[in-house]
Amino acid sequence: MSEHSLKGKAVLVGGGAKNLGGLISRTLAGAGARICVHYNSAATQVDADATVAVIRGAGGEAFAIQGDFTKTADVVAVFAAAKQQFGGLDIAINTVGKVLKKPFTETTEAEYDSMAAINSKAAYFFIQEAGKQLNDHGKIVTIVTSLLAAYTGLYSTYGGLKAPVEHYTRAASKEFGARGISVTAVGPGPMDTPFFYGQETAEAVAYHKSASALGGLTKIEDIVPLVQFLVTDGWWITGQTIFANGGYTTR
Repeated sequence: MSEHSLKGKAVLVGGGAKNLGGLISRTLAGAGARICVHYNSAATQVDADATVAVIRGAGGEAFAIQGDFTKTADVVAVFAAAKQQFGGLDIAINTVGKVLKKPFTETTEAEYDSMAAINSKAAYFFIQEAGKQLNDHGKIVTIVTSLLAAYTGLYSTYGGLKAPVEHYTRAASKEFGARGISVTAVGPGPMDTPFFYGQETAEAVAYHKSASALGGLTKIEDIVPLVQFLVTDGWWITGQTIFANGGYTTR
């Protein structure tokens, strides 16, 4: 068995119930990992339970747990439950995020605070707790956004409050490196999920589809293999934000 095999590895997937997080949960389980499927609220419990059922139905090991990651105590509690269930944790992947498309001059303080809590604060304390709880040679991945490399308006709080995660990733990778823990961020392009369509007009969707060099929106199936690589053979990549978007943006 490869040193970087997922067989028997314990994985916490933040926002692991549906869309990208759900596919990450199911795919890593299919490769032999044991999965803690985190979900945010009662609204996604059905999806979390369905993902767990699929994994168990295929002979895998998984359980679901609720937590509001804007509350640091919930982050700590979810990590503790996963660690207790599996006897340790090897990999932590955070897909949690929220999009707001709104003019700069119309964004309210409440909207800013919500975006900061979900996209920045939650990511910070997820990485912090992973650094405390993961076994040596663990892996941490955060999903960010390709808007970090874009020159555009209307996403000031989304791109702006995902941007700090790049530095969190660099800082954590430097601090956790002595324990062999790699820390990376992945920036997908606009993804073909309900997460994307909620705030976009038909014209905007058409633009986003045309903007990538390879054509079309990013599919969750395009991102999962990269995440799987980063938490296995690609562990030597650390401190990096990797844009996977079909040429939608680049630096």
